[in-house]
Amino acid sequence: MLPLPNISMPIESLSFGEEHRITVHMKREDLIDTHISGNKYWKLYHNINEYLKSDPKSPLIITFGGAYSNHIAAVAALGKLLSLPTLGIIRGEELSDARITSPTLLRAASQGMDLVFTSRDRYRFKEELEAYYTSEFPHALVVPEGGTNSSAVKGIANMLDVRTTQYDVLCVPVGTGGTLAGITRYKQSYQKAIGMSVVKDLTLKQRIYTLANSSDFNLVDASQGRYGKVSDALIAYCNSFYDAFKIPLDPVYTGKMMFHLQEMIGAGYFAPGTKVLVFHTGGLQGISGINQTLRIKKKNLLNFEDKIEGFGL
Repeated sequence: MLPLPNISMPIESLSFGEEHRITVHMKREDLIDTHISGNKYWKLYHNINEYLKSDPKSPLIITFGGAYSNHIAAVAALGKLLSLPTLGIIRGEELSDARITSPTLLRAASQGMDLVFTSRDRYRFKEELEAYYTSEFPHALVVPEGGTNSSAVKGIANMLDVRTTQYDVLCVPVGTGGTLAGITRYKQSYQKAIGMSVVKDLTLKQRIYTLANSSDFNLVDASQGRYGKVSDALIAYCNSFYDAFKIPLDPVYTGKMMFHLQEMIGAGYFAPGTKVLVFHTGGLQGISGINQTLRIKKKNLLNFEDKIEGFGL
């Protein structure tokens, strides 16, 4: 079984926004576990434990993602931790050699995950793909891309506690929407939930509404053009943020969230006196892959890669 952590994740003060009388703190969900970090831990918590309680005859965890997916990395690490076989369905059959070039997939394979590469056209029809693997492996737990489902939303409740009730605004990065749905469902009625979307997805808002059973959230475009796009300005921002606070950000999720949040504060989006809590949702495993790509393009690198423990290959 996946255990509850025996400590509360720390909340750290970030000294920006003060000139606008805005208080910003960060809850460090990234520290929950080195490999199953941030919201990934809580998304998987009920999925895995409910599955294991059913005493499956032939345990197997199947899930989906890209060559640099944080979710794939987390499921592979969880499989190793709990001695469960895992199968990752990877988007892009042309990437069949990506296990060699992608640090994420190399690490996942080293932790025992079997990898199957599928065409991007087939992967686009996610519900059909999930139904196929559910039929082929009837005793398996089939977890959607990003881990987002009703069990994941229930797990996100663990990111909130008595300390988080003192804030006016709760802010998370958004990919598949499960984390924002959980924050929306379990926050206090007087709190605002803001999701910084890092992907352009026309179905995202409806998915969050359905999972949260509520429309009491704001979804803000923080994608900077497209999912996974990493600009020079964003890399510089993540580096300066680390220099200032000694907190590493992944530029795909938390980096874009913080970049856009600071812009919103400067533009007067929040009323003076607002207390904002942001959630660091992990994703640091992807930094080695991002730097790998930046080296090929001869761009500036994230300068804190060697400060992140636990991801050496």
